[in-house]
Amino acid sequence: MAGPPLVTGATGFAGTHLLARLLESESQVAAWSNPSGQPPASTDPRIIWQAVNILDAPAVARALDAVQPSAIYHCAGIADVGGAWHNPHQALHVNVLGTHYLIEGLRRVGLTCRVLVTGSALVYRQSGVAISEDSPIGPSSPYGVSKLAQEMLAARADVCPMIITRPFNHAGPGQSATFATSSFARQVAEIEAGLREPVVTVGNLDARRDITDVRDVVRAYALIMEHGQPGRPYNVCRGEAYRIGDLLDSLVGLSRTPIDVRVDPVRLRPQDNPLLLGDASRIMAEAGWRPSVPIQQTLRDLLDYWRGRLLAAS
Repeated sequence: MAGPPLVTGATGFAGTHLLARLLESESQVAAWSNPSGQPPASTDPRIIWQAVNILDAPAVARALDAVQPSAIYHCAGIADVGGAWHNPHQALHVNVLGTHYLIEGLRRVGLTCRVLVTGSALVYRQSGVAISEDSPIGPSSPYGVSKLAQEMLAARADVCPMIITRPFNHAGPGQSATFATSSFARQVAEIEAGLREPVVTVGNLDARRDITDVRDVVRAYALIMEHGQPGRPYNVCRGEAYRIGDLLDSLVGLSRTPIDVRVDPVRLRPQDNPLLLGDASRIMAEAGWRPSVPIQQTLRDLLDYWRGRLLAAS
């Protein structure tokens, strides 16, 4: 008898929100956390937590066998694009080998459930126009290379129906400050709390990014799992690109304190796409998904998240 759906990387940004989304309709959800990472934040009794090292092949197989999941959302991996420039080995190791061990664990246990692999839009070649799933592939960063290799493993796996997603940028409460919008929001919150001088340090403000609220993203994952065709990639994106500087202006505008902006060369990446814009036609037509959370709400909720974190720590 099939068990509950499983979320790997369930303590991560998207994984945490995906758990909450699935529990709206599921009586139980299985969740994997990294034994050496952050502990699970949720104590909801409906969540079956397992501490699993995705790079320990026997442990992966044992955990799969114990749960017998009815579906798997594979969110475990390295998501820090900038960090992958400094440590490409880690991104390749976790994103590629971790996915390989998951696939081999499924084979060993004999599971045939649907598996959704959260890839990345950074597998595409840089483009000055909206990118569809048929646009040329050509990652320009170590992170993008690792996600392309992950996707190729999934697309060629013959053990389970593999659903492939290519999410573009997403943001919202709970996001790490290694990402631009969350870094801005944390700095604004720290300035309001008197913890730093009234200056936000930034990288490239002219880049334009297609950014979707994480709560819309995980809703897309659930719909793609239900309606998506195996082996067929799906962009998860809003279809609208925002200038990073404009998002910063919005966050500064929400501040209770006057703030200046200062460019920090350390925050500039070796290569930075001037535009990353997605075409969401496929997911809209085949999964019936539309983004529903306005970007201004995403920014307000992100800033309130950091305000709450600082208040709880004081």
